[in-house]
Amino acid sequence: MQRELRLHGVGRRYGLRGPWVLRGVELRIAPGAVVRVEGANGSGKSTLLRLLAGIDAPTEGRVTGRPRTAYVPERFPPALPFTAFQYLTHLGSVHGLSRRSAARAAGEWLERLGAAEYAGTRLARLSKGSSQKVAVAQALLAEPELLVLDEAWTGLDTDARAELERAVAERTAAGGAVVFVDHDPRRLAGVPVAVHTVRDGTLHGRTAPAALPDGPRVVVRVKGAPGAALPADAHRTAVSAEETGAGSHVLTVPASHSDVLLRALLTARPPWHVVSVHAAQHLPEDHR
Repeated sequence: MQRELRLHGVGRRYGLRGPWVLRGVELRIAPGAVVRVEGANGSGKSTLLRLLAGIDAPTEGRVTGRPRTAYVPERFPPALPFTAFQYLTHLGSVHGLSRRSAARAAGEWLERLGAAEYAGTRLARLSKGSSQKVAVAQALLAEPELLVLDEAWTGLDTDARAELERAVAERTAAGGAVVFVDHDPRRLAGVPVAVHTVRDGTLHGRTAPAALPDGPRVVVRVKGAPGAALPADAHRTAVSAEETGAGSHVLTVPASHSDVLLRALLTARPPWHVVSVHAAQHLPEDHR
């Protein structure tokens, strides 16, 4: 069972007498949650993410229920004496994978993010965009229960940005949580996101999962055996699910998550029959 991460009265400052960057932070990150952290530059967003990731320890207060966590920092240190593949294999081993599993996961993520051709390139020689792909890959190697993303989409090309969104969908479908900072207000459009704002050194404006923002969505009609329950991964990925008859369901999902939903349905035992897939805004009248 994945654990709920909680911050209890957490504060952080640097140095014995330095100013408080954060203080009195109360936060709960439930399994399966997607949390956006907002705030002005220098407000303490990155400090909060480092506390969530376990990179920094709180100066006061406590953190409980820490899940297996992976972190993509705002700035990835490229000047390390490894090739991209060596670095990822090493990090996979640090995350608890066997050497063979780490090597396999490294190759898969480099391929998914469009960086396979740079597997043998030393980190110091990679472009900023390619370095960012390695930074994202290292966080996804061991299927973390909590994924912390600090401006992780910055520097990625269009295909890699879409792949990271798919990875977010995979993590949350598996019951993991994702916390992210991003300058684009449309990031993860269509996904239910809880929003927290860092202001004046603490967390403000805590909200319930926000109403779904505008974004392309897909409607999927499926059929299974009468009385069969939808796979848990499908339930977690869909933003709505309606049973329309014995064994028949209509699911709505953000377009970026549609392949994750279909994979959950088709790999279930027994698999579900996919009747139709339509863009929500173009759904035929008889499928509404």
